[in-house]
Amino acid sequence: MLILLNLYVIIISSHGSIYAAVVSGRPAVLSFRRFPFEAIIRKWQKLNTGGIFMENRLRNYFPLIRERKEVLKEIDESSGLKALFQSWTPERQEEFLDFCTGMKGVKILYDSFFKEIMSPEYTPGRLNHFLSLLLGKKVVIRQVLPNEGGRIADENTLLVTDILVEFEDGSLADVEIQKLGYAFPGERSACYAADLLLRQYKRARDKRNREKGKFSYRDIKNVYVIVLFEKSPVEFHSMEKEYLHKSDWSFDTGLELDLLQNFIFITLDIFQKNMENKSIENELEAWLMFYSTQDPERIIELINKYPMFRQMYGDVYEVCRNMEKVMGMFSEELREMDRNTVQYMIDETKTTIDAQAAALEEEKKRHEEEKKRYEEEKKRREKEKKRHEEEMQELIAAQTAALDKAMKRIEELERKNGSDSIK
Repeated sequence: MLILLNLYVIIISSHGSIYAAVVSGRPAVLSFRRFPFEAIIRKWQKLNTGGIFMENRLRNYFPLIRERKEVLKEIDESSGLKALFQSWTPERQEEFLDFCTGMKGVKILYDSFFKEIMSPEYTPGRLNHFLSLLLGKKVVIRQVLPNEGGRIADENTLLVTDILVEFEDGSLADVEIQKLGYAFPGERSACYAADLLLRQYKRARDKRNREKGKFSYRDIKNVYVIVLFEKSPVEFHSMEKEYLHKSDWSFDTGLELDLLQNFIFITLDIFQKNMENKSIENELEAWLMFYSTQDPERIIELINKYPMFRQMYGDVYEVCRNMEKVMGMFSEELREMDRNTVQYMIDETKTTIDAQAAALEEEKKRHEEEKKRYEEEKKRREKEKKRHEEEMQELIAAQTAALDKAMKRIEELERKNGSDSIK
């Protein structure tokens, strides 16, 4: 039991760790314990004694953030919202309440929130700005293109977000957000880029046909496959200090050709590890932090250094005030995560089975090769034994013949010696 009478709790935050000094009624008694951030907050909120609460610093920057009891009251007053809320696990309920009340930041990479905040149709300047930083040149989105089922087979099952845009120069960019890193990221991305090139070729050819002109391969522009991994595939883990990977085509002779396919992979989990105990130093880091953090302290650092993000977070918390909309968005994210998790587990299991089958096949092959070597060695030894036996037989035959010859010679000598004695 936790007794709050005559207790004073001093809470110290340091880079995501929370330390609580609990002081009892006797000044001489002072003890320190380390608690998870969420556990401390929720304990005080659930007790609701009017005693000690952690300051919600995000509310100082965004006054429209609601109190926990206000959110729960609105949910309780609607039978539909209440039923939806109760259908979630306790962990998901707390996650929802945390970001709605500013105890944690919203996961911007949730598909619904990303498309709400980064919509190239309604707020094109934001995605233009980010992609310009990423590509190292100014780009302007001309239009958002429908996917038209162009994604090969059922490859989009692990995608959280997939936005296809066309730049003013005719280039295409496919911006993907991966919740869980898929297998064979290089091979898949190469297929996606080929798919984009083929799509662009057909569009350019059809346009020339409509204009009664002649098609030229000069009409084909660059295609970009840009993937943000929330949880990166294993292939990237060997480079723990690198989180931004850009393709660079080159020939060993120095030949220069424009091969049109460009790939950019961003591993946000590795980015977060690299940013531990570091401050945000540039605008690209600011964008990656915006996409990957839920830490209120980081969010405050972000909006103080780069005020443009304050408006984006303001839009997020404006959405959070529409309880029906935000609960629907969150519920859809949970369904999508469940589907992605199942698909990821299927892929991982298949990969494991394939690896085991390959290992078994390799072991079988090794065993057959050893058996073959054994059989060959056995044959060699039998052949050697046979050859040795034949040589022994030949030697015995030769020795026997020599002995017989010697015996005959002895007999001849004895007969001759007898004849000489008689004379």
